[in-house]
Amino acid sequence: MKRIALLILSALLFVSCRTLPAINSALPQAAQKSLTCPSPFLKEPYRLVHGIETRMAGDTAGAIIGITVADPATRFVSCAIMTAEGMVLFEADAQAVLKVKRALPPFDSNDFAQNMINDIKLIFFAPEGKIKARGILADGARVCRYQEENGEWIDVAERQPEGIEIKKYSSYGNLKRQIKLNRTAENPYQNIELQAKELFDYSLLMTLIEAEPLEGELKTEKAKGDEE
Repeated sequence: MKRIALLILSALLFVSCRTLPAINSALPQAAQKSLTCPSPFLKEPYRLVHGIETRMAGDTAGAIIGITVADPATRFVSCAIMTAEGMVLFEADAQAVLKVKRALPPFDSNDFAQNMINDIKLIFFAPEGKIKARGILADGARVCRYQEENGEWIDVAERQPEGIEIKKYSSYGNLKRQIKLNRTAENPYQNIELQAKELFDYSLLMTLIEAEPLEGELKTEKAKGDEE
């Protein structure tokens, strides 16, 4: 019985203490400092509309429409999910405080809104943490590694010619999110694949329908949100 308990404990420790992918630090110090970090992130306020397919356990759910308004300067996010017919299933915005305006099943769980906002920020905003390492991964990808204030790690890597990959790890090194931005001539957000590692793993395939820069409209939208 003790032997079985030790095996279970060892397995749990192995899962909770995974290590981050090794970054080649054999580069000269000057080369490491001059290595430019991949930066596919927004530089100005934008509204983006994506068609979204959800996949779980190999099954593909029906397509939905995702609308995102994002301002990288203030890290303001407004998002909505709607059916192809125009019915709004979920709507929320967040800056200092998360405000859920509408949430119909199955988008009404306690964690859904916060996870969605976090995923949007991971895709469209540069990490807020400090760069802890930069260099080359084993497969040749150029990478910069950030550590956030909460201890989580974010790797932003660029592979030629595939595109850019963003990975978020827990403070223990467990992979939580993997985002692939396929390189296109039109827009880095033309095709996005997000894989989530949760109790039940799932993936989102996002295809860009429309994208437009915002300025005055965004200020009006924020003002409306503050009044509500």
